Amino acid sequence: MCSADRALHEAVLSHETALDAYGISDINPNRIHVTVGKHRRFRRAGGSDYVVRYQDLMPERIGWWQEIPRVTPATAIEQCLAYGTPTYSLRQAIERGHAQGFLKSAERDSLAEALEDRHDR
Repeated sequence: MCSADRALHEAVLSHETALDAYGISDINPNRIHVTVGKHRRFRRAGGSDYVVRYQDLMPERIGWWQEIPRVTPATAIEQCLAYGTPTYSLRQAIERGHAQGFLKSAERDSLAEALEDRHDR
């Protein structure tokens, strides 16, 4: 990946914000979730309006929404599993994501299993 392509992926919409952007969950995040590479450090304005996470993402985990980079639906759901997003919202995202063609059957099954594992803990 050239440095220009890498720069485009320095910050991506993620977590609950990505789920909302895809329209696969009724979740309405009260802050904008953004993921940046672990090496990236920056100053930000509007601090309480944003949740910044540091994670190195492979290019296949990034898609686009209205010319804005965002994580794929499967990645957003994985992130939300770890973040603590309510179970009902994630079940909805998994089912709608599959029904709308965003998730393959194997991804749906794997994410549903991970959600149940989280719920059982």
